[in-house]
Amino acid sequence: MNRISTSGSYSSVLANLMSAQQRQGEAGDQLSTGKVGTDLKAFSRNGQVLTAMQTLDTRLTGFTAQNAFTANRLEIQDLSLNKAADAADQTRLAISNALASDRADALMTELQGHFSNAVSALNTRHAGKYLFAGGQVDTPPVSAKQLSDLTAPATVVADFFHNDDYIDKARVDETTTLNVGQLADDLGTSMFTAFKDLQAFEEGGSGPFTGKLTAAQRTFLESQISVWDSVHSNLVTAAAKNGAVQAQLDSVKTSMTTRQLTIQGMIGDVSNADLAKAASALTQAQQALQASSQVFLALKGASLLNVLR
Repeated sequence: MNRISTSGSYSSVLANLMSAQQRQGEAGDQLSTGKVGTDLKAFSRNGQVLTAMQTLDTRLTGFTAQNAFTANRLEIQDLSLNKAADAADQTRLAISNALASDRADALMTELQGHFSNAVSALNTRHAGKYLFAGGQVDTPPVSAKQLSDLTAPATVVADFFHNDDYIDKARVDETTTLNVGQLADDLGTSMFTAFKDLQAFEEGGSGPFTGKLTAAQRTFLESQISVWDSVHSNLVTAAAKNGAVQAQLDSVKTSMTTRQLTIQGMIGDVSNADLAKAASALTQAQQALQASSQVFLALKGASLLNVLR
């Protein structure tokens, strides 16, 4: 025979009441967060797998942020390299125009403008650091300001470049490192040498370039056309090299985005709650809680003490 007592009934009802409250809380948390649980205990045997996937997702997020920074740097480099190439092309065009008109009234003034643009391009900064300075990121890689600086006594073109030989690199994923840096002296030596030759001729016995071209001036300027074609070609090649690195980075970024979406989908499969199931569980828990509460109230009125009074 089973003994029936008020205390035993209370204990049973309270246990059911607390269980219903717990189920209601769990279902409510799942609906509000969209997740199975808030700690690894909620994921049972999938906990280790989830931790590994979250670690990988965090690492990919780090690469994504770094790659965005690198992409921005390469974009600024592209603009700078094309600016330098344009300065070379405009210099060649200015010489051609002088030959075509047989006059060089403002030739050197125009060339000074193109030289300044070239210097500005090679002294470009990104995130506060000089792009073409190698490891000397706090020092402008080019110190020349005027064409006349290039012909200062006891100087050579190399004296105006202050970068070192370090080529900056960027690790864009677990297995790929790209050379993203280029150096000012590699980019500018041939250009500055050609500018120096023009300035030296201007200052020499056959100069200056004013008014109608002399025979010596015409011969000299004609020889410079091919020189500036070569300078322009070298800078276009440098810009193309930068573009090739950009293409590699874009490919890595696309692959990484695909990987991260896959990983996040796998994480969701483990951690995301079935909202329809959670809503149903919440309704059932609320009904059970109400039922347990009603039984509790009924037991309170059915106490043996009330009968004995």
